[in-house]
Amino acid sequence: MLPSILNNLTLPIISSPLFAISYPELVVAQCKAGIVGSFPALNAREPDTLEDWIDRINTQLAVLRKETPHAIVGPYAVNQIIHASNTRAERDIRTCIDLQVPILITSLRPPERALIDAVHEYGGLVLHDVINLRHAKKAIDAGVDGLILVAAGAGGHAGTLSPFAFVAEVRKIFDGIVVLGGAIATGESIFAARALGADLAYVGTRFIASREANAKDAYKSALVEAQAGDIIYTDAFTGVHGNYVRQSILAAGLDPDALPESAGAKIDFSATEGMQIKAWRDIWGAGQGVGSVDDVDSVSEIVARLCTEYRGARERMLG
Repeated sequence: MLPSILNNLTLPIISSPLFAISYPELVVAQCKAGIVGSFPALNAREPDTLEDWIDRINTQLAVLRKETPHAIVGPYAVNQIIHASNTRAERDIRTCIDLQVPILITSLRPPERALIDAVHEYGGLVLHDVINLRHAKKAIDAGVDGLILVAAGAGGHAGTLSPFAFVAEVRKIFDGIVVLGGAIATGESIFAARALGADLAYVGTRFIASREANAKDAYKSALVEAQAGDIIYTDAFTGVHGNYVRQSILAAGLDPDALPESAGAKIDFSATEGMQIKAWRDIWGAGQGVGSVDDVDSVSEIVARLCTEYRGARERMLG
């Protein structure tokens, strides 16, 4: 049984926090469509900006709920990178707790118990993203409410495990919230994630190609044109393996089939103008679900289409 905050959604979707792309406009549109919107704390270039963004989202969602009391308005999540190089982490986490962000998504290192307890005090949830079973066990031991399984084919920093294997192994040891990500861009794939044993699907790439996304038109067009074979898995850009669009690598003057190795480079979140942001700005992340992205629509239109596809898949399977 899902907690009430996740139990009344238009579709069982958490939109993944998209680095340099998920801004308040996208998050509010996602929540208005009845799914969980999210953004990385580091998208707000300064700590004070993060506070302003959360205040803005809280205010807009409160107005929506008041003006349309019978409509489904989803909650939102803020992604926190727990890493030694992220010098803002402690302050950003405190901001999220003080402003009672409904869901915190933590990445890289599992959160401390004190963080989880503080979020639980106001009724929030803590989800942690993982790419393998070893990391999943650490997060479970930390006491998180849920795991986000970033399987093969996911956009950005992704793992290599098959979703079939990953969900099955995690469900043997964990009965909490399970969210599955990796090439999920259609209603049918959302239904399949549920059939595997996940509670919700993690959808990212599909929302990059939305009108509300803070992405270049060329980026959105590249997703419409790309197929799964155009996604390159490499650690050349950030020191951590991730999936990127071949066309953007070519546009940067590089050969996608002869990229240099990272030479042990370490990911660094200490500066918003550093290599990492430039990589995401110029070398575009995307998952293998790009072949299902055929146009650039509004978030409401995307979610409506996903709903139709999801219902169709359920009817075909259940009769």
